[in-house]
Amino acid sequence: MTHPSPASPALRPVVLDVWCELQCPDCRTALDDVAALRERYGDALAIQLRHFPLEKHKHALAAAQAFEEAFAQGAAWPYAEAVLARVEDLDRQGEQLLIDVARQLGLDADEMDTALIDGRHLLIVDSDQAEGRAIGVTGTPTYVIGGELLDGSKTQEGLLARITAIADTLITPEP
Repeated sequence: MTHPSPASPALRPVVLDVWCELQCPDCRTALDDVAALRERYGDALAIQLRHFPLEKHKHALAAAQAFEEAFAQGAAWPYAEAVLARVEDLDRQGEQLLIDVARQLGLDADEMDTALIDGRHLLIVDSDQAEGRAIGVTGTPTYVIGGELLDGSKTQEGLLARITAIADTLITPEP
């Protein structure tokens, strides 16, 4: 009996890129859709947060870098969810909130502070933002699945159903 290799297409999850910024109230709303997709597909759908900090949100760039530090410390999605739950606080408190959230989640808050100062994750954030612009992302949240770009920055109505329809096709292809 042969076993599929790890590179086998059957074992690769479908990727959903979620172009997001952590100071965006619409991205907070999108978390419900992300949770529903995780529940429905589990590991068959790889949901990746991609950074698209908007200039109108003065702490979005720092929040994106903080997310990458949280990722490095093993708590990416819990960190994103915690920061998005407090977008109004982030607007008022700035980087201090990002460090406080790290501490509340049991992350190394001193390392988070250092990462925000030294900019070690800035290249990842800049790369995501450049790629987003290149493929037509103009606002957040925006989703990309199966080569289709779905802009949720104006309205998220119907997007979950559209993402689900695409994911169903990609995850369970017809024989």
